[in-house]
Order: sequence, then structure tokens, then C-alpha cells
Amino acid sequence: MAQRHHDDLTGRAPAGASAAVRNATTGNTYDALAQGTDSAVARGDRGRSDVVTGGPSDGRGERPPLTSPPLTSQAPTGPAPTGPALTGPALADPAAPTAPALAGAGARATTTGDLLAAYLRSQATEFLRALRLHRETGAGAAPVDDSPDAARALRRSARRISGSLHTFRPLLDPDWAEQIRPELAWLSGTLALEHSCEARLERLLLALHRLSGAPALPEQPARARTGTTPPGAAETSGTGHPGPADTLPAAAPGRTAPTAATAATPATAPERGTLTVGAAKAGALLDRQLTLARTRAHSTALQALGSSRFHAVADKIALLASEVPLTPAAPATPLAPLAGAAEERLTAAIAGLPLLTAGHPYNAEALIHGLSPDPAPHPQDTPWHQVRLLLRLHRYALEVLNGGEFPQSPAGEALDRHRDASEAAAAAAQAARTPRIAPATAYALGVLHADQRHEVEAARYAFQQSWQTRMLTPSS
Repeated sequence: MAQRHHDDLTGRAPAGASAAVRNATTGNTYDALAQGTDSAVARGDRGRSDVVTGGPSDGRGERPPLTSPPLTSQAPTGPAPTGPALTGPALADPAAPTAPALAGAGARATTTGDLLAAYLRSQATEFLRALRLHRETGAGAAPVDDSPDAARALRRSARRISGSLHTFRPLLDPDWAEQIRPELAWLSGTLALEHSCEARLERLLLALHRLSGAPALPEQPARARTGTTPPGAAETSGTGHPGPADTLPAAAPGRTAPTAATAATPATAPERGTLTVGAAKAGALLDRQLTLARTRAHSTALQALGSSRFHAVADKIALLASEVPLTPAAPATPLAPLAGAAEERLTAAIAGLPLLTAGHPYNAEALIHGLSPDPAPHPQDTPWHQVRLLLRLHRYALEVLNGGEFPQSPAGEALDRHRDASEAAAAAAQAARTPRIAPATAYALGVLHADQRHEVEAARYAFQQSWQTRMLTPSS
């Protein structure tokens, strides 16, 4: 039944499904799905294939052009949940909208499997819209600046779908969920590699200039800000890395953040502000290594987006945009217990962190094992990374219950900074292991590594303060 419905949506024969996805008409098929799903959601006719594909066939296998309105941000449908807020430390922004009820008869009437289905459909539609934008960018029909936005939107939707399938898997078809979840994780991780290399290089070069007393890095022409983007308002990805438009360094504690006017004006720094020979060579070494890694990640992402594996994932997402494989009991099953279980897993993981030590500033705990010869990730960072992933799953569960976006909490932002600093420190240590480098270069890389480990320590302290605030603040 699901396969027949999928064939009706895409206008393809069942036997040629995978082949048709790989031919030149693939982009048109997903474009029609994205536009048709928007108009179908607006009219409440998700189950009709003629609505999604633009009308009945004319007998020759062709369909008339779509006449749906321009694409807009589609909010999930269904009645808004009401009731008391989440109990316990939800690690959400206190100024953010309260979470829907986890108990009460009124909450059970709304926060059921139908709300999960609406959320998954909306995220699948966003995935198809981002895929269309990516194809238009590759074909030259859209500005080049939209390409990173399209990749970021693909990762964003893939993470949310995968996270929802993990949290609410008892309400979904188990075979289907276990097949698509690893594929979504593969897609999200592959698309994130290029951007993470770019953000890591920018972070390390800014740190080198800051540690040398040199002026901030000059703004790159390829990343120049437009008049429509206010300073400091560049979007960050779901992974927590700053977007490509982020060329101004963030203000460190006790420092003033540079403005667009000061960054655009050539700074006349004193003689002592120039980079030393060791710092300049360290920056050049990091530039070579991370640029090479970024180029390889870009090639890997292009190969992934053109592979049959990706097209199989896109096929399943296209079907998900119109039909969610829920279990028979899902429409009457409340979502509150499953969301509460995700919060309990998060709370248990946070209880295992050394928050007492992290609550003392300048404790130098993050510098332990700094001289370890093991090139693997820092061992003490792993529990913090795990808490970050569980916090993300908890936030996605709140989005399902809210029926829409849930803002990033200060605790989540602190853990994003923790991850970024940890990876930057590992990159500096890896560069310092390069054979036959000058002692001044190795010294500069060592200072850079220690600086980023101090940033890790500062992020842990910020998380501990945020968590303590949530523990002491009664839920509203």
C-alpha cells in the first residue's frame, strides 16, 4: 500500500523507482513533491496524489504544471497543545515558550501520535525544499551563497527526523525506523564535515591573532557581509559551528566584540601587534592542513549527494512527507512518557559529569592529559559530548510536543562551544605532530592548544552555571 502510494506521488512505475531517481528528472520530481506538499498541507488534503503531483494524468503519463503558491515556511498543523509546563530541569531558555503538558486529560488529547506525524511531515517537507534549493544552486539558477544554506537545511531536517525517530521509536514501524535512522545519521555527518573544517580553521586563526596581540583578521572578500545582514546576526548550524557569514570574532570575557565598522576599517596596530614568525608559520600550517581536509570533505559531500544511497534516503523522505508509518496504537498513545524518558536520560548523564569541579573557574582540569601522545579525542571530553547529544534529543522532543521550533538553551550553546574548542585543540595538537617543523612553530601551536583547552574549561563552567540556574528555578 505504501509503495503504491509512493508511486502515485512521484508518477513513476514501481519497477523503475530507483532508476528514475537517479536520472535527470529527479530534481523535478522532488520539486513537485515539495511544492505540492506545501499546498496539500495548506488545504488539509495530504492523502490525495493528484493534489501532491499537481493534478490527474492526461493519459500520456504527463501532468499539468504546478500552480501552487510560492514556498513559505510551513508550520505544523493541528491544535496547539495546552497545559502545564515540563516538570524538572528542562534546560530550556526561561524566556522561551513553555513546553506542552506532560500530564492531564487535555494534554493526552493533543500530544499523541498524530502530533508526531504532523512534525515528521513538516520536517520531510523542509528536507525536500532544501533539496530543491540545493539542486537550483548546483544548476546556477540560485545565488552561490544559498549553497551552504541548502546544505545546512538538509542537515537540520535530517537531524530532527532522526532524533524524533530515536525518541518516539515505539510509535513508529520498527523496521522502517531502523532502516532510515542510520542513513540520516550518515547524511548529516557527511554534510557537516566541510563546514566544521572551515569553522575550525577560522577559530584557530582568530585565536592566533588574539594571542599574538595582532589586530583581528581582515574580512575575506568571498565572505563579505551584505547590507541586509546585521553584525553578529549570522545564523549558526545545528552542529553549533558559526555560519560562513560569521567573520567577526566573538567577544571573550572582559573584551569588547568588534563591530562591522571597526572590522572593515584597516587597523593601524603597533609594531608589537604583528604575528611572530612562529605564529605565522603555525597559521600557514593549519591553513594547509584544514583547507586540504575541507576540500576532501567537499568532494565527499558531492559524491554522497549524487550517490544511489542518498537518492534512496530522499525517496523515503518523499514518502514520509505524505504518509508516516505509525503503529496502529500510535494515534491514541500520549507522547509525554517518551519525552519524559528522554529528559531522564539527559538528567542521568549530567549527574555523571564533574560539575563540582567545573563550577570553580580556572581549575585547569581541562589541561590534564594535554601532553598525552595518544592522538585520539581527549578522554575527559567524551561524557560532555554525550550530554550535548542527549540535550539535542531532548530539545527535538520539546519541538514535537510544542508543534514547532524550540530555541536553543544557554546550556546547549555552552556545550556547542565546548565541542568546537575541543576539536580546535585536537587540530592544533595534530598540527604540532607534523615532522620537521621549526621549534618556534611547535611552540606557537602548543600555546594555541592550551588556549583552546582553556576555552573548553570556560564552556564547562558556563554549562555548570546554566544547569545550576535551572535546578534552582522552579518550573513554571
